[in-house]
Amino acid sequence: MNKIIDLHMHTTVSDGTNPPEDMIRLAREAALSVFSVTDHDAVKGCRTVQRLLKAGDPAFICGVEFSCRDEFGQYHILGYAYDPESEIILGLVEKSHSNRMDKVRARLDFLREKFNFVFTDEELSELFSMENPGKPHIGNLMVKHGYARSRTEAIREYIDRLRITDKYLSPGDAIAGILAAGGVPVLAHPFFGSGDQLIVGDEMVRRLRRLMDFGLQGVEAFYSGFSLKLINEMLFYAGMYRLYVTAGSDYHGTNKLIAMGDTGIEDGVPLVPGVKSFLKRVGI
Repeated sequence: MNKIIDLHMHTTVSDGTNPPEDMIRLAREAALSVFSVTDHDAVKGCRTVQRLLKAGDPAFICGVEFSCRDEFGQYHILGYAYDPESEIILGLVEKSHSNRMDKVRARLDFLREKFNFVFTDEELSELFSMENPGKPHIGNLMVKHGYARSRTEAIREYIDRLRITDKYLSPGDAIAGILAAGGVPVLAHPFFGSGDQLIVGDEMVRRLRRLMDFGLQGVEAFYSGFSLKLINEMLFYAGMYRLYVTAGSDYHGTNKLIAMGDTGIEDGVPLVPGVKSFLKRVGI
């Protein structure tokens, strides 16, 4: 029987709307055979899911998604099957969390000073009490106060007008940390860079080669936002560079109109070799 996999999803530990305690049930309802939780810069959700797993549940792979940037651009690096107790991983999580909180403060200051957008002390206290607050959470507050008509408008028209370039983990550090913790580093949604940037052709080749020099081992070739053309192009690169292949929906609950299991893999079609080799690598 063909496995149905979704290896990219978020919980309330980052910017999803489902708590980690619900993810096993949701994975079963979506008929998944294999799933992973990949919260931004956090491992708490994975630990919770691992603790709740029972016999007969879908196979689970511990995941994480690190937000990274260097002088060449922005990247989201997925880590799979690492040791969630690894001091190296926990160090990356702590550093990324600190960076994230600094960016939240900078964005709130920018919105107040540039547009006079202010929020109540209670709202700010709740925001800073979250595990990993980010742009979607600030956008929701803006919609609540009528500063924007939608969260998307809030982010694109206001929040993203502040460019923050010095509060990111480097892709090299993220990849090295994942490898040191026994995990598999994978480039998330490879064609998407900063904002609406689409990376293709020679630029994609340079990006993959640079990340492979750091130790990148896989690419998310199947992704809910990819056309069939983009999927096939990434499968070509994966084959050329002998990279593992993963598939993810980027499920965020009601924060995104994406269903769990919507990865671009056609129902009933056998998994490509790159996916099979990845599952074998992580023990499934």
